[in-house]
Amino acid sequence: MTRIRRIAAVAALVLALPLPLAGAASAASAAPSPTPASAAVAAFHGELPAPTGRYAAGEEVLRLTDRSRIDPWVPSAGPRQLAVSMFYPARQGTGAPAPYMTPGEAQGFLATRVPAGTGLTAQDLVDVDTHAYTGAKAAGGRFPLVVLSPGFENPRATLTGLATDLAAHGYVVALVGHTYEDSGETLADGSTPGCALCDTGAPDSLPDSRAKDVSFVLDQLTGQHPVWRLSHLIDRDRVGMAGHSIGGASTLNAMAEDRRILAGVNMDGTFFQPVPADTLEGRSFLLLGKDSNHSTNGGDTSWAQTWAGWKGYKPWLTVAGTNHASFTDVTVLAAEAGLPAPAGSTTSPERGMQLTREYVGAFFDRTLKGLHQPLLDGPSAANPEVLFQHP
Repeated sequence: MTRIRRIAAVAALVLALPLPLAGAASAASAAPSPTPASAAVAAFHGELPAPTGRYAAGEEVLRLTDRSRIDPWVPSAGPRQLAVSMFYPARQGTGAPAPYMTPGEAQGFLATRVPAGTGLTAQDLVDVDTHAYTGAKAAGGRFPLVVLSPGFENPRATLTGLATDLAAHGYVVALVGHTYEDSGETLADGSTPGCALCDTGAPDSLPDSRAKDVSFVLDQLTGQHPVWRLSHLIDRDRVGMAGHSIGGASTLNAMAEDRRILAGVNMDGTFFQPVPADTLEGRSFLLLGKDSNHSTNGGDTSWAQTWAGWKGYKPWLTVAGTNHASFTDVTVLAAEAGLPAPAGSTTSPERGMQLTREYVGAFFDRTLKGLHQPLLDGPSAANPEVLFQHP
């Protein structure tokens, strides 16, 4: 097993949520006692925290095909296909509620990421209230673009809470589903292929593959003939990227390969060798993770080794009392379903999402909008959980 596969497996286990991974990782995890089905169904009403910005969050889904590239994981599938959720600043009171997932994506998520016996149905996940709206009228203006990349085995939907908040604060967001790397992404033909890599783990080439996915998406959104009808909203000179877990580690690879990306965020992802930190050339990068694994006193040494090689603005923050999934929607939805919190997690799911939104948003406000954000100046009495390992 390669180093990236070993770390991916460890990350799956320390996800510390009652949402196990598929295959061997799932079997190896000690799943908590499931909530009785009747109680879970009666209690569950999935709702993500409402966005906090001035705009509403519009959403459209693009299904793209890169005909210049054969799918790296399933070559028999032909050209690489991706599903991309586009979130954008919209006018309040327009559009219809957007589904959290397609039915096929929800079925795949239940089958591979949710323990048996909860009583949750695919429709429960489809109906999660995201506070995003399809068909919403776009706000006027041009906005920075942020690309989001989820963790390995997690579908793109699990970063919806962050995406909607960024849109509400004046960003266009491209949330990328990396086909065959998670529980399922619905493609242009209506199929929802599952994870081709989950049984064996992610190959060492995955971060570079994700970098290619992201560059293709940027080409489609900002090229001479953009595929999105609202591409006029994008300020192509202000592009950032953030990711969770392997998505966060892959952000560095994407920046190394594509100079259009001016700022990046790694949310609790281990970096893999070789790390292309010397290619950032002064561009900004935020490290945001759980204190138990990314403090300067131990844990994941890849952050300290990588951080030392960067030039430019590079804040390193950790959040006490969080777990690996605290930077995603997963903890919020698990709590709403009545599933127990992971051992040692003292920060509530809602608080974890709030802090993620605040610090990621402040970082992009500073680096893409040029706005001073006191939140990033140092420790805050309002946010005692956030520790500044390095300013």
